[in-house]
Amino acid sequence: MSDDFIHELNFEPLTSKNWGQFEQLFGPRGACGHCWCMYYRLSKSEFQEGKFEDGNKLAMKEIVWSNRPAGILALYEGQAIAWCAFAPRIEYLKLSKSRVHRPIDDKEVWSIPCMFIHKDFRKYGISVALLKGVIAYARKSRIKIIEAYPTIPTTDRLPDSFAWIGLYKSFERAGFKIADRTSVNRPMVRYYI
Repeated sequence: MSDDFIHELNFEPLTSKNWGQFEQLFGPRGACGHCWCMYYRLSKSEFQEGKFEDGNKLAMKEIVWSNRPAGILALYEGQAIAWCAFAPRIEYLKLSKSRVHRPIDDKEVWSIPCMFIHKDFRKYGISVALLKGVIAYARKSRIKIIEAYPTIPTTDRLPDSFAWIGLYKSFERAGFKIADRTSVNRPMVRYYI
């Protein structure tokens, strides 16, 4: 596959209209371990319970059908190939309880706690394109600050299952800057619109 396809990507917020594409991207396992991108939104016990009988999937569906922000899909030829969770920080329960990524100020912030790229489309630079798509959406929606908590790998090869929070180098390439270094390997990064 040529890298030119990056220029043909479209970015859309997740809605009830494109739910089917999101569902197809995440597949029967909910991206990874029946998560359905609910890990940061629920308490540990609620999240674990939601792994059974489509609980987490139904919880995400409820968010979407309630018209609450959930995230951005990257689409290629009508197929969802990547996802970036994106909502106000206050939507993410685990962030509010984080010792490492507690708020550094009282500004209104939208967070990117995780990303998912279909295995057939990894290693093509989609994460950077997706982040730029999120920035464009934020600009259009008058969102002022985007925050994320990516990893700086300590080894040359990071297993895909550990890359769901995003790689720092992708955020750096998209224009994000480190805002807090409480965690050496998981800095808080921000993009100011």
